[in-house]
Amino acid sequence: MGALHEGHLSLVRRSLAANDLTVLSIFVNPAQFAPQEDLATYPRTLPHDLELLSTVSVTVPNGSSTSPVIRRPSAVFLPSVSDMYPTGISQDVATQKGTFVEVKGYGHQMEGKARPTFLRGVATIVTKLFNVIEPTQTYFGQKDIQQALLLKRLTRDLLLSHPLPENLHIVPTARDRASLLALSSRNAYLTPRERKYAAPALYAALQAGQRAWTAGSSKAECIARAIAVIDETSPKLVSDADVEPVEIRLDYIEMNDPETFDVLPDDVTRREWETQLQDGVKGRPVILSGALWIGRTRLIDNVILGDGRTLGIIE
Repeated sequence: MGALHEGHLSLVRRSLAANDLTVLSIFVNPAQFAPQEDLATYPRTLPHDLELLSTVSVTVPNGSSTSPVIRRPSAVFLPSVSDMYPTGISQDVATQKGTFVEVKGYGHQMEGKARPTFLRGVATIVTKLFNVIEPTQTYFGQKDIQQALLLKRLTRDLLLSHPLPENLHIVPTARDRASLLALSSRNAYLTPRERKYAAPALYAALQAGQRAWTAGSSKAECIARAIAVIDETSPKLVSDADVEPVEIRLDYIEMNDPETFDVLPDDVTRREWETQLQDGVKGRPVILSGALWIGRTRLIDNVILGDGRTLGIIE
C-alpha cells in the first residue's frame, strides 16, 4: 500500500533475482479499513516510493555470456480507486455494493478477530490484482503471515493459474537492525521515544514465548511468558515524570494452527503438537503472533515455531 521501506524492497529484490520481469502494485485499499481506522491518514509517499524503486537492482548471471544482467523493476501499477472498484466502495461493509471475495471460515481468527472486515478486503483486492497482472510468481511478507497464508488458500480454492499456490512465496520479516522492530509503513506514526523504548517490546515478548515453547512449556505458559515481557515494559515507560509517558496496550498474543488458524489448546506442548497427526502430516509449525498498541499506533508481529519452509516461507 505504498510508504515503501526495506521490507517492501526485500520483496522486490527476491523477484528481481528470480524473474525476468517484476511488477509492483501500489494501492491504498479502502476495503481493508474499517470506518474508524486510518484510511485518511495512512502514509502516502508516492514520489519517494518511485525514487526508492529507481535505486533497486539485482545483478544475475547471463547464461553462457561473461557479462551479467542487471535487472530493475519493470513496471509500477498505480490504479485509482475507481479502477479497482468500478461500482464504488464504502468502508462500511453493510453499505457496500458489487463483487467481493471472502475466504469463509478463515477470516475471524488472529487479525480477523481484531479487524473483522480486514481479510475480506485483502482477499478482494489481491484477487483483482492477480486478474490484472497475471503474475507467475508473487512475493508477500511474513509480517502479515495470516494474510499470506490466506492468499495461498485463495489461489487453491479459486483454481488460479496466475499464480499457482506453490508460486506464492512468503519472505521473512525485515527488521530494524537496532531494535528488531518489524518494518511497517505504520511505524511512521511512532514518536522517537515510542520507537526506541516501546516498539521492541512486542518482538521481545514473542521471543520469550518461543523460548518457552522450545523448552517444553505448555501453550498457556508460553503466552504467559510473552505477556510478562509486555507487563514488565509498561511501568518503565510511565514512571519517568520528566518525559511524556508512553502508553502500551496489548491487543493479543496467541498461538494458532497455520492451516486452520484455530487457537491451540492451552495444555498442548511442542512435543505433543509435533507428534500429532494432522491432515496426514506430523510436525506442522505453529504461528505465535501478537498485536500491541503503542500510543495511537498498532503494531503486529509473529514468529514461526517450527519449519517455516513448509508454509512457503523462503530463506
